Amino acid sequence: MAAASPPPLLLRLLTLALALAGAAAGKISGPRTPISRDIYHPERFIVFQSFGQHGRELITSEVALHLLYILTEKPKIAGVDLSSFEKLLENLVIKVVPMENMNGRKLVEEGELCDRRNGRGVDLNRNWSVDWGMKEKDYDPYEENPGIAPFSEPEAQIMRELSRSFKPHIWVNVHSGMEALFMPYDHKNTTPNGASAQLMRSVLENLNRRHFQDSCLVGSGGGSVGYLAHGTTTDYMYDIAKVPMPFTFEIYGDEKASTDDCFKMFNPVDKKTFDRVINKWCMAFLILFEEGLRNLRDAQIVSQGTLENWVPIGGGIVERNVERKSSRDGRKLEGLDLGMQELRTYFRLFLLSTFLLMFMFCTRISKSRNRQSGSLFDP
Repeated sequence: MAAASPPPLLLRLLTLALALAGAAAGKISGPRTPISRDIYHPERFIVFQSFGQHGRELITSEVALHLLYILTEKPKIAGVDLSSFEKLLENLVIKVVPMENMNGRKLVEEGELCDRRNGRGVDLNRNWSVDWGMKEKDYDPYEENPGIAPFSEPEAQIMRELSRSFKPHIWVNVHSGMEALFMPYDHKNTTPNGASAQLMRSVLENLNRRHFQDSCLVGSGGGSVGYLAHGTTTDYMYDIAKVPMPFTFEIYGDEKASTDDCFKMFNPVDKKTFDRVINKWCMAFLILFEEGLRNLRDAQIVSQGTLENWVPIGGGIVERNVERKSSRDGRKLEGLDLGMQELRTYFRLFLLSTFLLMFMFCTRISKSRNRQSGSLFDP
């Protein structure tokens, strides 16, 4: 009798920890054992999701756990048969961080119900490098402490390393406080230009129409939420990590709750609402996977051979991570940050400075000659 083939790999648990000198460790659940590279087939698209970045937004981690359960065990959501999504999932690799801010979550569970920061008092969604440290007029140092430097916090460092190693096509940072589907940017009230922005907006608008009956707010975080946020994860994923589709989802908010009742503002407080939020957003993520995969294929964005480059067929490079190892330090360069536009600018500045130097030199020679002429004819 032939031996039965092993079941397909559905889920592996990874636990990452990083300690800073003299500080409490940052820990993220979600490698006991590194995932084998053979799952990263060139035809598969990669999704990276983070939940629980802010401690007080407990509902986000609940959605994460239910989504993992649905992806691995449960064939239905509220009576809806999910068999049609099985083929879709064969083309995806999904990494889920169900609780990014464990130390912040502990503070909330101990009674600090309004705290969104990590165990060191830093807002993890202000600790990334894009426009880090900028402060608006209504800046609240308690709510939005960006840390002493970009990536000063262990949780942000871990997430950055995960994004570098995983290189996702789709990124979703999940929060609560309202219901919205956001794309970049958070630090300015505009969206990016070009085909990538159109692709992201198309995915969000289709999801909003298909699943939310156009009830969700759609647009840039900075242009829609009412304030600008600097140093956010999603802006980094778009500008630096070059993720084709980075999103921020806001999955729940009670607008009638008192500002003193943070738990109720950010989390459902009855089972009926809790179940509705869980089912609605788990289904939303499945539709997001479907819409994202279809749009990425339509745009002909594929991974070529390895995970080193994302290349649109017949087009330019979306992202290229260049690794240069020297005998001294083997440093890694995140990418080629200097484009042709910058080169043209520097060349123009070089020409301008050269012209000014020549003008000053000629002026000096002319003055010297005039002085010599004056010394010959003055009495």
